[in-house]
Amino acid sequence: MDRFEAMNVFVHVVEERSFAAAARALRQSPPAVTRAVAYLEDVTGARLLTRTTRSVTVTEPGARYYADCKRLLADLKEVEAAAGGAYAKPSGMLTITAPVQFGQMHVAPIVGAYLDEYPDMHARLLLFDRIVNIVEEGIDLAVRIGDLADSSLTAMRVGEVSQILCASPDYIARFGTPQTPADLGAHRLIATTGSSARLDWQFRSPDGGRKIGFSPDARWQTNSIEAARNAALDGWGIVRMLSYQAAPYLADGRLVAVLGDYDPDPVPIHLVHPEGRHAPAKVRAFIDLAADTLRKNPLFDFG
Repeated sequence: MDRFEAMNVFVHVVEERSFAAAARALRQSPPAVTRAVAYLEDVTGARLLTRTTRSVTVTEPGARYYADCKRLLADLKEVEAAAGGAYAKPSGMLTITAPVQFGQMHVAPIVGAYLDEYPDMHARLLLFDRIVNIVEEGIDLAVRIGDLADSSLTAMRVGEVSQILCASPDYIARFGTPQTPADLGAHRLIATTGSSARLDWQFRSPDGGRKIGFSPDARWQTNSIEAARNAALDGWGIVRMLSYQAAPYLADGRLVAVLGDYDPDPVPIHLVHPEGRHAPAKVRAFIDLAADTLRKNPLFDFG
């Protein structure tokens, strides 16, 4: 059996999460797809997939092998294209994930511009406020806000955002302006909570030399930044948001920033993908466009 063809079949099974769906996409019979995966498991000596009657999931060795197969197949495609006198151009399906609000505001327009520039491409934008395992879930690229955990993924820093405390002018008129983080204990606080958000607000002293921790006693808690922002706009209390989320409301005066001298260190924005310098043309083209667009946006303070 041709090793590269078997790898291509395996990649489709992982991305479709189904032997039958992969067979349909490849216009092969389900037994042929099963044989290809069995051949690779025999060659590698590892169990690559876990199969049940309802689903197919990739094992840890299978996830590593999937990333290597994607890289090798992309290399093969470009070698063949170069031999024909042209380098591979973006084609096929590109799957991107990003945080919900950032994706809606800043990634979706980039996807539209990308599809305009590359008419042979299709794109799928998946928005989650959680860290997605892009290898296991068959995603080509992720936009991530926050410090990255150590991994084998390739990351390109494209900017940073600040964490800002905001309140409405009406709230400030009624309850006053906190002068230090300790003053927040006397204020009405709104907190966003979730799988990636702790009830722990970090600050840095005005001289930049000391970190200050504060655990808010927030009576108003929500997992929706929109709900938290609206509560602040209604004058209920003080909310912490990322700078790009607050920017339109600070600009028109509906919110004002407080404790600006105590803002914590900025939070980085990265484009993350598994293939490194061997990323296929469709991924490299999107990274080039996204990096250029985001770095030019003054909201993201790229230096």
